[in-house]
Amino acid sequence: MSLITRDDVVAAIDRIGQVMAQRESELCEMDARMGDGDLGVTMRKGWQVASEVARSTDEPDVGKLLVTCGMKLSSAVPSTMGTLMASGLMTGGKAILGKTELNISAFADFLQGFCDGIIKRGKCQPGDRTVLDSLWPAAQEAKKYDHLNAHAMQGIRDASDAGLERTKRMLPKYGKAAVFSNKALGVVDQGAVVGNLIIHCFCDQILSKGELT
Repeated sequence: MSLITRDDVVAAIDRIGQVMAQRESELCEMDARMGDGDLGVTMRKGWQVASEVARSTDEPDVGKLLVTCGMKLSSAVPSTMGTLMASGLMTGGKAILGKTELNISAFADFLQGFCDGIIKRGKCQPGDRTVLDSLWPAAQEAKKYDHLNAHAMQGIRDASDAGLERTKRMLPKYGKAAVFSNKALGVVDQGAVVGNLIIHCFCDQILSKGELT
């Protein structure tokens, strides 16, 4: 049976750091239309720190590794989105403490924990047009599978994609974005884009193993 190893998780976090750097300008431009305009910078800095931490530690416990990454991310970028990402990583990591490898059930637990951390810290719910709207559908989809395989990874990505697309029909309720809510319809939420990138990075890294059937 295929499992997600500790090295897979480290590689996924490293991939997130790379993708956030590549998409920095795009995320900043999206955020400038609805918020402060610093989303890309924040996510690049935060996830690159998380990547550095993940690559430098020899911690075998995947849960502890993720909690540590979350703590360092929080210190590096103490912004709203940085805090949400850190809370997601820490709560997701706590959900799988003690595990050195993850099956599909444990991966689903991590994704649900990531969402729960954001909900607790951000006081938001699915449908509020936030990062949660591309993460929550992925977490719920992951729970439907019994095996870690390519079909499951594609289903999780597709669920996140659909959640992101649905944000085009949602109005923001929080922060500066709520002030510019008239600009939101027909445009995907920039925070949900971040969540979607995270899901894609994890799923793509797992798929890149080439061992899933």
